[in-house]
Amino acid sequence: MSRKIQFKGTGVALVTPFHKDGSIDFKSLKKVVDHVIVGGVDYVVVLGTTGETVTLNKDEKHAVVDYVIEMADNRVPVVLGIGGCSTQDIVNTIKDTDFENIDAVLSVSPYYNKPSQRGIYLHYKTIANISPVPVIVYNVPGRTASNITAETTLKLAEELENIIAVKEASGNLFQCMEILKHKPKDFLMISGDDMLTYPLLALGAEGVISVAANAFPKEFSDMVQNAFKGNWNKARELHFKLLEIMDLLIAEGNPAGIKASLEIVKIATDNLRLPLTSVSKPTYNKIAGVIAEMK
Repeated sequence: MSRKIQFKGTGVALVTPFHKDGSIDFKSLKKVVDHVIVGGVDYVVVLGTTGETVTLNKDEKHAVVDYVIEMADNRVPVVLGIGGCSTQDIVNTIKDTDFENIDAVLSVSPYYNKPSQRGIYLHYKTIANISPVPVIVYNVPGRTASNITAETTLKLAEELENIIAVKEASGNLFQCMEILKHKPKDFLMISGDDMLTYPLLALGAEGVISVAANAFPKEFSDMVQNAFKGNWNKARELHFKLLEIMDLLIAEGNPAGIKASLEIVKIATDNLRLPLTSVSKPTYNKIAGVIAEMK
């Protein structure tokens, strides 16, 4: 199987479950990994934004990655999140990482220091040249305060063979369409926004890295697969079935909403690490009500 084809379909940005005391709840993490794989996702992403990675120390990150690899047990590819504000730190992390059973790197665009487009290009070129596995670019301006333009994404796609995809979470459909119109045939456009996945699939995107699929892997995977098969009416039906819950998941921030959902469906508790907090009781009750209606 082509390394690029592995990432066509539904990926899931895994949560990191915690106990009340803030320690990692590995038992619940196993339940999440099993739940999403049995539910039909095509690959998992560990140490992404949804995993509250910025609150994990170095030892915890290693423990979570090793555990997810063990629990996935080669059933699906594993993508590792490695990102940050310092290009050299990312290079050092890649050099220090054991990539056995890691199939790709997902790397968020540098945040806080707001680099120029030239800086972003050179940042990813440096990462792509050192990484032993393919690199997926992650554009999420709402978190980084810095957009990767369509022009820069296309330059990365055309000039750097080891950059195989972009996870696009800009929310800018025109920008997404520019990339889809001009990208190389084998470069993947991956939705980074659950709610925009259906329209992006209709425009030619190759899949999604989903938050909602932590709790609703079958529904989300079925929607994506029906779109691939040209069953657009069924895909749209599933999209609308998920619409209200997708909106509630981000009402008070990610991953608070998806952790509430996982608690409601009895897979993991909704404990988060500060500065993040659980959703309010009214939002929790709304999520519970929508989940009950979805059954």
